[in-house]
Amino acid sequence: MTTRPLIISPSILACDFARFGEEVRAVDTAGADWIHIDVMDGHFVPNISFGPDVVKAVRAFSAKPFDVHLMIAPADPYLEAFAKAGADHITVHAEAGPHLHRSLQAIRALGKQAGVAINPATPASAVENVLDLIDVVIVMTVNPGFGGQAFIPSVMDKVAQLSALIGERPIHIEIDGGVTRDTAAACIKAGANALVAGSAVFKGGADAYAGNIDAIRSAALRARGELV
Repeated sequence: MTTRPLIISPSILACDFARFGEEVRAVDTAGADWIHIDVMDGHFVPNISFGPDVVKAVRAFSAKPFDVHLMIAPADPYLEAFAKAGADHITVHAEAGPHLHRSLQAIRALGKQAGVAINPATPASAVENVLDLIDVVIVMTVNPGFGGQAFIPSVMDKVAQLSALIGERPIHIEIDGGVTRDTAAACIKAGANALVAGSAVFKGGADAYAGNIDAIRSAALRARGELV
């Protein structure tokens, strides 16, 4: 996995919504590699966040890849809108619809990187038949819907299974949920290379963001053997 780049993707679900654009710019400047955008519909998950118009509104505040995670069902009717709003990666949940291949093909047809997300109770085998259509697998280490939840350590076994299943394919394994400087190493050692962090990045105000990102990155780099 060390051949895949280490990615830190702050989740703007944890930012100050009254300063949305400034918060996106702040984590960009603080060292984010991607900007993670959690979209929730109050149906597939028990919360509502934001839609394509919000993505479009903050697009001008960062040139970093927008990592859009659709926790919605159905997702297909909204793929084009998020693509036009400025998403670079669009990830749909394996559990959110019956036609996963069709969803991923539609994302690719829109010229975007395609991803599949799986909930903590969903097995690694859920992505086995779509590996040729994806660029990202998001492994949820909390049950989706709310930020600030506790990390579920047992999911690391599934991450290791995914890493073996993916092999040398250029697919990012991304962890979403409860990522902190203390849990980052376990994620990396299991085979992940991309880490979504919300509360752990956006705590302490904008002046703290760079240090928060650096703490997570340093823990991950040590786990990769790239930092002593």
